[in-house]
Amino acid sequence: MFIYLCKKIAIPGNVRLRCISWNKDQGFIACGGEDGLLKVLKLETQTDEAKIKGLAAPSNLSVNQTLEGHSGSVQVVTWNEQYQKLTTSDQNGLIIVWMLYKGAWYEEMINNRNKSVVRSMSWNADGKKICIVYEDGAVIVGSVDGNRIWGKDLKGTHLCHVAWSSDSKVLLFGMSNGEIHIYDNQGNFIVKMKLSCLVNVTGAFSIAGIHWYHGTEGYIEPDCPCLAVCYDNGRCQIMRDENDHNPVLIDTGMNVVCIQWNHCGSVLAVAGSLKTTSQDKDVNIVQFYTPFGEHLRTLKVPGKQISALSWEGSGLKIALAVDSYIYFANIRPDYKWGYCSNTVVYAYTRPDRPEYCVVFWDTKNNEKYVKYVKSLISITTYGDFCVLATKADENQPQEEHETESIGATYVLVLCNSIGTPLDPKYIDIGPLFVTMTKTHVIAASKEAFYVWQYRVAKKLTAMEFNQVARTRKEGRERIYHVDDTPSGSAGGHLDYSRAIEFQGTRDPICAITASDKMLLVGRESGTLQHYSLPSVGMVQKFTLNCHAYQLSLNCNSSRVAVIDLSGVLTFFDLDTRVVTSTGEQMVGEQLKLERKDVWDMKWAKDNPDLFAMMEKTRMYVFRNLDPEEPIQTSGYICNFEDLEIKSVLLDEILKNPEHPNKDYIINFEIRSLRDSRALIEKVGIEESSQFIEDNPHPRLWRLLAEAALQKLDLQTAEQAFVRCRDYQGIKFVKRLGNLQSESMKQAEVAAYFSRFEEAERMYLDMDRRDLAIGLRIKLGDWFRVLQLLKTGSGDSDDALLEQAHNAIGDYFADRQKWLNAVQYYVQGRNQERLAECYYMLEDYQGLENLANSLPENNKLLPDIAYMFVRVGMCEQAVSAFLKCNRPKDAVDTCVHLNQWDKAVELAKNHNMKEIGSLLARYASHLLEKNKIFDAIELYRKANYFFEAAKLMFKIADEESKKRTKPLRVKKLYVLSALLIEQCHEQIQNAQKGKVKGKSSEAASALAGLLEEDVLSSTNRFADNAWRGAEAYHFFILAQRQLYKGSVQAALKTALHLRDYEDIIPAVEIYSLLALCACANRAFDICSKAFVKLESLETLRPEQRQQYEDLALEIFTRHSPKSNKKSDLDDMLDSIDGKLPVCVATGDPILEQRFWMCSVCKHCMKPKEASSRSFCPLCHSTI
Repeated sequence: MFIYLCKKIAIPGNVRLRCISWNKDQGFIACGGEDGLLKVLKLETQTDEAKIKGLAAPSNLSVNQTLEGHSGSVQVVTWNEQYQKLTTSDQNGLIIVWMLYKGAWYEEMINNRNKSVVRSMSWNADGKKICIVYEDGAVIVGSVDGNRIWGKDLKGTHLCHVAWSSDSKVLLFGMSNGEIHIYDNQGNFIVKMKLSCLVNVTGAFSIAGIHWYHGTEGYIEPDCPCLAVCYDNGRCQIMRDENDHNPVLIDTGMNVVCIQWNHCGSVLAVAGSLKTTSQDKDVNIVQFYTPFGEHLRTLKVPGKQISALSWEGSGLKIALAVDSYIYFANIRPDYKWGYCSNTVVYAYTRPDRPEYCVVFWDTKNNEKYVKYVKSLISITTYGDFCVLATKADENQPQEEHETESIGATYVLVLCNSIGTPLDPKYIDIGPLFVTMTKTHVIAASKEAFYVWQYRVAKKLTAMEFNQVARTRKEGRERIYHVDDTPSGSAGGHLDYSRAIEFQGTRDPICAITASDKMLLVGRESGTLQHYSLPSVGMVQKFTLNCHAYQLSLNCNSSRVAVIDLSGVLTFFDLDTRVVTSTGEQMVGEQLKLERKDVWDMKWAKDNPDLFAMMEKTRMYVFRNLDPEEPIQTSGYICNFEDLEIKSVLLDEILKNPEHPNKDYIINFEIRSLRDSRALIEKVGIEESSQFIEDNPHPRLWRLLAEAALQKLDLQTAEQAFVRCRDYQGIKFVKRLGNLQSESMKQAEVAAYFSRFEEAERMYLDMDRRDLAIGLRIKLGDWFRVLQLLKTGSGDSDDALLEQAHNAIGDYFADRQKWLNAVQYYVQGRNQERLAECYYMLEDYQGLENLANSLPENNKLLPDIAYMFVRVGMCEQAVSAFLKCNRPKDAVDTCVHLNQWDKAVELAKNHNMKEIGSLLARYASHLLEKNKIFDAIELYRKANYFFEAAKLMFKIADEESKKRTKPLRVKKLYVLSALLIEQCHEQIQNAQKGKVKGKSSEAASALAGLLEEDVLSSTNRFADNAWRGAEAYHFFILAQRQLYKGSVQAALKTALHLRDYEDIIPAVEIYSLLALCACANRAFDICSKAFVKLESLETLRPEQRQQYEDLALEIFTRHSPKSNKKSDLDDMLDSIDGKLPVCVATGDPILEQRFWMCSVCKHCMKPKEASSRSFCPLCHSTI
């Protein structure tokens, strides 16, 4: 940063000032002094014209009001910005609150304790509470509307300072003995503050100031120190919070009067006086520090004694109360900014984010790109690229190849002009100084510098891509200690330990700069070390007469500009060879030119003798060390090229950084360009060409060429274009020479100078509508092309009309105005873009109509089909795929959208073989999700009956084991058997098809596969599919008959169950059989059933005992014999397989004629069949 005094205001009557405070929001300055003096001043608010000049605008007083009400010396003034109030207090303890009304300040409230004097007052961050401390230890906290919230008397203490924390939860009270006590916001004591800065201090001391920055503009770093405490002996500590035990310590070495943070907490101003050895009186100075204790600048202030200071709200000015004067100083901050390829890159802090907000503002298109960067150190730019130097994020893992060193702590991120990171490099030295050339980035700490030869992907050839991984080996990154003398021949390695083992140097680096050919490193002693690039070899050392703050090389590396710490600009010629008085030849010479108060300078990119510099609020342009007349501005110089200086008003931009305005980019033309333009306008082309011949520059020749073109002086124009090497210009002049018509030439020149309306009018006046249309097509103004086409005859313009409609459609589509685009695409018959628009509009009916209107096999049909697939419209997608003869894609779509029946149908219709694998895949997917019934349904729909039956049998078996209701299990077995029957039927049909020779090859193959599967299967259900159904049918029938009282019928049915022990558990079968036999008094059968039950291994001992006890009870009463043996003979015969069994009654069928079910092939007596509508077993219609 650079600071200089710019204005002085005298207080009438030479009244000595005691305090000053600058309102951060409205810009009012309140100053209090002896004899009740209280004034409110305001510097003029800037007009639009003045804004362009920034700080260079004159700043007169727009408000100068004396406030009357105090009689004693006014000692404390403090603003409440949020509620526009001013609170003041004098030596008599009188407090007055002033309010703003119609542009003037009036008394609103008065308070006087009449006991003690007010030492300090402080409003909290939101302006709702004020804390007032009196010398006698009384503390009052009041609200903005004048009500007292609480009061407390801290007995035995003398208070002198108070400060609120940013969250208003903590109060700091400064005591007259130098102690600082921490209280909560209700006035309860918490703890004494640890004062590290007072260690080893002897003698009396008092607090000069406590200022706690509240983070209103964000912080420059996460966890940044923000609470400053300073003592009159010059000792100062800056803390992160009130309990920080490791604060930043500063010994200013001066007698301190007052301290204050700037608007964003990045600079602490410390005002006071310094004893000088040469002079008897003290010198008033203001020292400026960063929150980390680094000294930035010193400002000397005239006068006897400085009493107070206050910053302006934007941090660009500071007001100092000295004796009976107010001095104003302008500040030129070291913004973090840069300029690359028409883009201004700047960084600022925000209260809502811990990171820096870095804005890449493209000034050409007025577009901005925002990037958030933690712990940003600096921004450096060159050409099209930008390097952001930051501290490494400790939580973020670093790539292995990036850090061969021991956990790098800093990062250099190479970005393009829209903020896209291209290449990060992790380094171990703090990048205090960073410079950049076309090929290198050089970063330096105080004792070492790091050289990185960067590459950008777009510039890599195919062969070089393989080498990128070996960047370290190629020596593209090197590090050197400033005390080393590298030869440049050895391929230096990235050895951090070598640079770090010298824990510093006696002569630290203070500035660096580089060009394509050389690197210059400035050291605090004034030594300037010259290294060659890219080899980095020490060439020589020069000696400067100052401590360099900023170095800058001109475009041919012959001169270096040096700005020192006090803002003095000097020049050093690197090429001059001087013979000293001893006859020794020296290289390098200090030039005679010296300028003071310089805070920025920039060499011209295309002329080694041209440079621009900023001196206070004036910009000077120098040619051969001779200045031109200055321009009033306070902009930062972006670029100096083509005799034009581009300057950016960063002060104005950073007042509203989220909305940069193009008005804040200013272009200045230097005198030779202005003179040449004036000559051409006033004198003529010939005389001007002589002047430009004497002062040649490509920009001036171009100016002459353009002026000659305007006057159709083609010869001069051609010569001038040759001199400025503009090949396109030469070709244009040649083309003009070939035109016969004068008006045609004028029209072409008008088009060349972008006066398109004029050129078009000329073409139309010549009746050359085709040329007017051609011009508009070149410009891409298709709306105008369409207008011109419609005004003509339009015979041969159909193709052009179609092109225009399509181009306008593209215009609307690019802006996502799909509805407008559709209208033009319809007229331009652009079916491809029309489909895209319908899709974006979700107009699927329109898309379907378009697909239907397209001819078969149109190349657009697959795209439309995929659009339908993406939104799940299966039918339309299939129709589109079939129309372009892609049945496989149609089937894939059906599968993708779970339309399996449609997929199967399509596969059959188009004789596709791979449907089996698709079904298997889908079925396995369903089974994984335990959707077995869905899988069965899938197989059934696809005519894979055998697979379906297998699954159904599996379910039936599982249900049977679970002891589910027998009727449900029977139904499941019936369904399984029915599927097997369908499978058999399918095989038979396939066989018939084979015989007849009518069936397709695919169907025959499928049937053959199924047949083999069934025949080779070892599954029990394949041979006799109805066994399970029969078992449960008879099981249910026997129980129904038993409950009805038909005990004989129940016994006959129960006897059939003996064949089904593999399906129904034996204990169930024989329990039922024993029960039926007992009820039928067939005790022999009952006895056998009990024998069987008692021999079952599955029974537990207690169960077996129960059966034995029951058998004993029955057979002691009844002999195990049966009287009805003859009735069961038929039954036993049928069980041996001689007779069919009636599924309705369980009886054997003795008649010759009986009914057989066409589905399950089971029989029934005619009498039973006549009374039923359905088969009792399979429930098919009779």
